[in-house]
Amino acid sequence: MRLHVGCAMWTHTPWQGRFLPHPLPPGERLRVYATWCDAVEGNTTFYATPARSTVESWARQTSPDFRFVAKLPKPITHERRLTGPGADEELAAFLEAIEPLGPRAETLWVQLPGSFAPADLGVLAGFLRGLPRSHRYAVEVRHRAFFEDERAGRQLEGVLGGVGAEWVPFDTTVLFRSPPTSDAEREAWTRKPRLPRRSAALTDRPIIRYLGRDSAERTVEGWRPWVGTVVEWLREGRSPTVFIHTPDNADALMLARRFHDEVRAHLPEVEPLPEPMPAEPLTLF
Repeated sequence: MRLHVGCAMWTHTPWQGRFLPHPLPPGERLRVYATWCDAVEGNTTFYATPARSTVESWARQTSPDFRFVAKLPKPITHERRLTGPGADEELAAFLEAIEPLGPRAETLWVQLPGSFAPADLGVLAGFLRGLPRSHRYAVEVRHRAFFEDERAGRQLEGVLGGVGAEWVPFDTTVLFRSPPTSDAEREAWTRKPRLPRRSAALTDRPIIRYLGRDSAERTVEGWRPWVGTVVEWLREGRSPTVFIHTPDNADALMLARRFHDEVRAHLPEVEPLPEPMPAEPLTLF
């Protein structure tokens, strides 16, 4: 049984000196993060394909069982919508760039824009069929029809199941359960998708993205259903990856480990996380 947990990034200013040592050279930040969590969302690749040398540095800082869920670049998914001119070249450059990650990039993440509707499923099916089998794939959709129209949901599941791809839920229900109480929560209200919770796994490698509140207590309260779901998945022989977000992410690093601890309280045989590197106090002299 293996449960991976992580955050949306591996470096965040509020963590410095609190969870992570400070100062910390850029080339060591991922290495230290990996003593806290064993997975990370690869959001940076959405905005630009990284240099191969950068990816080689990521590989050097992590063990082979660390997991990057790297997001396909925006020009492929949002600008060219999987088929436009140049999409094949963009994809080839991305796959070449992340090659040094090896097994760390087990699953690649196809996040689609909110305008990508059930009518576009043929495009998605063709795109997924053309991807190399060297990776697994996971798709995140944000069009409400996939969640509210049973037929559209089944069609998407059929497309994904045909190539062994996973459907990634982004659970924001706790955020939208009551009005925001901080600037970060108010910003999240304007930017994050408001969709129903979905908790069905299609493969043996399900992925969850969970967004809580800036209050750690409310975040933990809201993830209770996911603890039960993850426990059941593990008992079924699946190996889930769970990413914990909050609007300001100030406590996300600690909360990701707490989620892992709560699952292990039900299943002690789940492999524990490594001992985190302590944050050293700042030196004035």
